Amino acid sequence: MDAGRAWCHRHGAVSHRVPVDGGVLHAVEIPVPDAEGTPVVFCHGFPGSWFSWREQLPALAAQGRRAIALDMRGYGASLRPADVAAYDRRTTVADMAAVLDTLGIGRAVFSGHDFGAALAWDLPLWLPDRVAGLAQLAVPRLPRSPMRPSEAFAMLAEQHFFHQHYFQTPGVAEAELDAAPADFLHRLMYALSGQGDYYACWRRPSTSDDGTVTGYIESLPEAPALPWPWLSADEFAYYVDEFTRSGFTGGLNWYRAQDSAWEQNAPFTDARVTVPTAFIAGADDPVLTMLGAKCLEKMAATVPGLVVQEILPGAGHFVQMEAAGEVNRILDGFLREHVA
Repeated sequence: MDAGRAWCHRHGAVSHRVPVDGGVLHAVEIPVPDAEGTPVVFCHGFPGSWFSWREQLPALAAQGRRAIALDMRGYGASLRPADVAAYDRRTTVADMAAVLDTLGIGRAVFSGHDFGAALAWDLPLWLPDRVAGLAQLAVPRLPRSPMRPSEAFAMLAEQHFFHQHYFQTPGVAEAELDAAPADFLHRLMYALSGQGDYYACWRRPSTSDDGTVTGYIESLPEAPALPWPWLSADEFAYYVDEFTRSGFTGGLNWYRAQDSAWEQNAPFTDARVTVPTAFIAGADDPVLTMLGAKCLEKMAATVPGLVVQEILPGAGHFVQMEAAGEVNRILDGFLREHVA
């Protein structure tokens, strides 16, 4: 039995199939009799899974609160369209509305990590009557850039290898990653952690002197053997099995759809997020470094609903796993004090 099935068996979790445009989304929930409080919907990023929230689901269930973790569009047991257009913001927002409708939820707190956070930041603007609050991890909200995302990525790639630029051309990155999912995930997950050195890949050029395109795996440093303090060998094997089965195209298409999301969010250029919001990140998350020293100040200016901000020492990008106890404590306090 793999780690995901074993976890579900241990916690009595159930799976849901949510009909959406083009197929179904897969969701996991630990049933809570007589649940109280606003439900929480967890949205993972890249490379992720419903399993990325394995530490949060039982903690919320123990508090008597309903919580649902999704395989986002493009991942795991959810639909995985090959067409980039199937990942635009209008479609991914509709997915979240379908989750609420199918599971009988009027309003929810959305908690996103990485690309899941990017989507969740937009939900109060697109679905104002369905979002009771946000609990965001790793990726702060920033003012809308005047430049298309792909143009910004290309500019960075002129200076050094930049994964978001490398991911833009369909077929290129997945040819590399699908051929070696275990090596890629092993290197990436450690590099992004609080103990890793993600910026080693920024010390590589996008192309070699002979014009050969630099690959992502070769840009990432080797990682120590598992287990790590926050990830067991069996848990890691679950991620490898999931991506071996599903491939990486779906996850990569979230990167490729950023231009369309940027276009579709244009009407909200000056909008502010006013729902009660918590933001949690690891102090050693490379994303915060990448976005610059003032990214948290910029977020505060665009999110007047921000009531909790916690930066956790020693944690990196996968903060909900690396510092699970602290994240659960902060999430519990936020929900009790600011959402109910």
